[in-house]
Amino acid sequence: MTVSGTATGVRVRIAPSPTGEPHVGTAYIALFNYLFAKKHGGEFILRIEDTDATRSTPEFETKVLDALKWCGLEWKEGPDIGGPYGPYRQSDRKPMYQPYAQELLDKGHAFRCFCTPARLEQMRETQRAAGKPPKYDGLCLNLAAEEVTSRMAAGETTVIRMKIPAEGSCDFTDGVYGDVSIPWDSVDMQVLVKADGMPTYHMANVIDDHLMKITHVARGEEWLASVPKHILLYRYFGWDQPVFMHLSLMRNADKSKLSKRKNPTSISYYSALGYIPEALMNFLGLFFIQIAEGEELLDINKLSEKFDPENLSKAGAIFDIQKLDWLNGRWIREKLSEEEFQARVLTWAMENDRLKEGLRLSQTRISKLGELPDLAGFLLKSDLGLQPSDFAKIKSPPEEILEILNTVQPDLEKILEWNVETIEAELRAIADRMGKKLKVVVSPLFVAVSGSSRSLPLFDSMAILGRSVVRQRLKLASQAVAALVGSK
Repeated sequence: MTVSGTATGVRVRIAPSPTGEPHVGTAYIALFNYLFAKKHGGEFILRIEDTDATRSTPEFETKVLDALKWCGLEWKEGPDIGGPYGPYRQSDRKPMYQPYAQELLDKGHAFRCFCTPARLEQMRETQRAAGKPPKYDGLCLNLAAEEVTSRMAAGETTVIRMKIPAEGSCDFTDGVYGDVSIPWDSVDMQVLVKADGMPTYHMANVIDDHLMKITHVARGEEWLASVPKHILLYRYFGWDQPVFMHLSLMRNADKSKLSKRKNPTSISYYSALGYIPEALMNFLGLFFIQIAEGEELLDINKLSEKFDPENLSKAGAIFDIQKLDWLNGRWIREKLSEEEFQARVLTWAMENDRLKEGLRLSQTRISKLGELPDLAGFLLKSDLGLQPSDFAKIKSPPEEILEILNTVQPDLEKILEWNVETIEAELRAIADRMGKKLKVVVSPLFVAVSGSSRSLPLFDSMAILGRSVVRQRLKLASQAVAALVGSK
């Protein structure tokens, strides 16, 4: 792998999209880039890629920054601290992209496309029916300049697409996969600028990496197929391309892709359950290094010393929760002094005002302090140990409870800002859509979230626990109730 960099030295970046709870996969990619920069005396940069205006929110951006800081990662430049190549938020860079889009049009490397969403969907359906992979068919590729001008003057909606070579292949060397060859006829004529004038990920990504003097692009292997589009843009602009490194995806033990529908994937989930950041970074860092048995306990500096980007595995990183538990336990027992342990416990309990809010809600509901653990202890538990019998006292039949749980889970994901008001509004809307009284819908949720039918107010409890913990508890509740249904 070439590690020459430029006159600025090695510069790498992590560029998450603030469209949801920060994924543990983001920490995995960020850690690799951080270790790579540390190994080569380079700089690690954070950039927010919020080109998806419909899903990106300031709340999620804050969560991304907080999660990566919790992991112990520090960046030299970013949206929170600035730097010489800012702004570091793509929505703030929007005016910078238009001249580059115009340059591609002027050079004949891109074209304006007037196809409507309905026409594109029909095109894809026809291609799928014929057993072909869906991609743009080039209808607007050779429109005359006069027609383009007149249609734009008439107010027709237009996007800008990139031109792709008609034959041959894109050949490049990846820092992990080695020599790669992808035929051009498998590459789509990517939209570069959307109808609202915002660039797509592919366009903004390449321009930003060039302007920020990024020398090495390390990201997940799911982006490997997009490299030809990116290389083509570098060629069209006449720029030197960075070294690409595509890391194997983290997977479950059964080799399936790590996803929130199967397992908890949010960094906030692991923080809320009392995993300590050093242990999580230790766990993720072991995917990038070779060690002997007995050398597993490594802090960030030791990980950096042993980090070898020339010797990376393509086999896949297995997210083994039992190994993480084992490492976390060792960190707590072996690496923290009594004073540090006590401080960590208090910090964890106060995280997101969990303890403070729990005590506030508990004060009017107890007659003696000894009742607190039973009433509010669920806020601090890592596992409620839900059993099918826990739902037996609910008046609704098991089938109805299961329907409620399975309906609530995906609908709660639609909430952009997670707070008491939005949770209550969504649950009331769910009850209306299901044609059920609110109390019928919330009854099983009390048990799912707190493990008891007598607890703190539901909406407040869900807000305190956070989206990722609630998501996992509802999933486990569904499994418990499904067993109840299956036993009938």
